[in-house]
Amino acid sequence: MISYKELGLVNTKELFAKAMKGGYAIPAYNFNNMEQLQAIITACVETRSPVILQVSSGARKYANSTLLRYMAQGAVALAKDLGYPIPIVLHLDHGDSFELCKSCVETGFSSVMIDGSHLPYEENIALTKKVVDFAHQYDVTVEGELGVLAGIEDEVSAEKSHYTKPEEVEDFVAKTGVDSLAISIGTSHGATKFKPEQCTRTPDGVLIPPPLRFDILEEIEKKLPGFPIVLHGSSSVPIEYVRMINQYGGNIKDAVGIPEEQLRRAARSAVCKINIDSDGRLAMTAMIRKVLAEKPSEFDPRKYLGPARDALKELYKHKNIHVLGSANQA
Repeated sequence: MISYKELGLVNTKELFAKAMKGGYAIPAYNFNNMEQLQAIITACVETRSPVILQVSSGARKYANSTLLRYMAQGAVALAKDLGYPIPIVLHLDHGDSFELCKSCVETGFSSVMIDGSHLPYEENIALTKKVVDFAHQYDVTVEGELGVLAGIEDEVSAEKSHYTKPEEVEDFVAKTGVDSLAISIGTSHGATKFKPEQCTRTPDGVLIPPPLRFDILEEIEKKLPGFPIVLHGSSSVPIEYVRMINQYGGNIKDAVGIPEEQLRRAARSAVCKINIDSDGRLAMTAMIRKVLAEKPSEFDPRKYLGPARDALKELYKHKNIHVLGSANQA
C-alpha cells in the first residue's frame, strides 16, 4: 500500500471547496508520457495554478503503474524545483471497475473516478458506494457520474449522450457518499464532439456547436447547493491546430469543441473541475507533424517532442488564465 501523501500529492476536497468559493475550476489535464507531464507542471507552476493530473485506464497500462507512481512523485519534486510547490492531485479518469479503483488507491492515487453511468441507476449507486467505502478509508476522494457523454476518447465511448436528470442527483449523492459528481449537459469526448448538422457554420467555415444546457446545471445546483460538479469532454478543439494537422498530412474533419466562453461561465458556477484531453493531443500532434514535414531528415525525438511540449505548455497556460480562472489560485 502506497499512500498518496508519501508522494507529496493532495486529494480534491480542499481544492474544490476553494474553487467553488472563488468562482474558478481546477484544470484536470490527461497525460500519457513525460513531455505531457512536463508541460502540465511547468504551465501550472508558471501560472500558479493547482492541477489534477488525470490518468485513464489505458494511460495507466501504457505508462506502467509502478513508473506512473514515480512520475507523480517527480511532478511534485519538479514543481518545487521550479520554485512554487503547487497542489497536485493524481486522479483516475473513468475507472470502470471496483478492482481498478482499488488498485489505484493502493498505488498512490489521491483521487479516483468510478464511472457507472452506463449501468442501470441502482447498479451505478451500488458500484459507486463500494468504491467510496473503500477509498475513504485512505482519505482518497471519489468522483461519480450521472448521465452519459457521447463520443470516443481513449477507452471511453458512447454513441449517444443522455443528459443528467436533476431529479436523481440528490438521491445519488446521498446514497453513494461521493465527493464530486460528473454530469452531462452537452459536452462530449473526442475532437469531433458534434455532427456538422448539429452546428451552425460561419462564413469562413468554422462550426459553432449548440450551447451547453446551463438550465440543467442550474437545476442540479439547486438540488445540491455547494456540492462540487465536474465537466468531462471539455476540450475546445482550437481550429488552428486542426488546420495545422490537416496542412501537414493529417485528416481530421469537422472537428468542433466547446467554446471557451461557455467553459468560463461554467467555471464560475458549481463546476470546480473541468477535464481537458483532446486539446492537448491536437496541440502535440500538430507540432510533431509540422516539424517532421519541414525537416524530413530529423530523427531525434527531442527535436519534435520538444516543440510539441512547448506548444502544450502555452495551451495550458492559456486555459488556466483565460478559461478556467485557476491562475494565481495555488
